[in-house]
Amino acid sequence: QVQLVESGGGLVQPGGSQRLSCAASGSIFSINTMGWYRQAPGKQRDLVAAITSGGSKNYADSVKGRFTISRDNAKNTGYLQMNSLKPEDTAVYYCNAQVVTTTLLTYRYWGQGTQVTVSS
Repeated sequence: QVQLVESGGGLVQPGGSQRLSCAASGSIFSINTMGWYRQAPGKQRDLVAAITSGGSKNYADSVKGRFTISRDNAKNTGYLQMNSLKPEDTAVYYCNAQVVTTTLLTYRYWGQGTQVTVSS
């Protein structure tokens, strides 16, 4: 069993910054790709950023230059640093991880989501 717990959401003013964290725990052997997705009301869940175990990153065009994804493999934790936030960044942000469990099977897990609201 593996759990992903996100933290760091909340209300922030336009132009502000916020940092999300995603801590993975449980029967983890290793973690491949970690990613952040977001879902605004009435819209589909879209990829925001992803990072491989080797550190390769990719970003949605809408967040390039403003958001930075990172991870601490020793802590099984991923981060999303969000700068220059815009009202259109308002959404529930979900952490996702491809986890190799201690049984050496690979599963995809989701966190519970954390609300980010950008508003004055």
